[in-house]
Amino acid sequence: METPRVVLPGPSPGARDAVPLCARLSRLYEDGARTVECDAAAVTAPDLGAVQALARLRLAARGRPLRVTGAAPALRALLDLVGLVELLGETEEREPAVGVQEGVEPDDLAV
Repeated sequence: METPRVVLPGPSPGARDAVPLCARLSRLYEDGARTVECDAAAVTAPDLGAVQALARLRLAARGRPLRVTGAAPALRALLDLVGLVELLGETEEREPAVGVQEGVEPDDLAV
């Protein structure tokens, strides 16, 4: 079975684009989709409109799986700059993945 998709319009989605994208995403989940793919490949000139669209899609997903694909380096850099790189659904390099704990040895000193 193919994963359902929403496609961000290029070169950069605006605030008006977020409303129909969120409505489509909600319909896909209501129709039984377990995971939805958000294709960001067309976003070639990302700006804060693209950040807003991705943020609103994340909110509309309500914790359900939303996989962002095709994010160009410029979009990744912008999201990192504004502190929202987690909208891509990836963990930051300096943060451990969710649910991962470091092992502690009995002779480790307390920090």
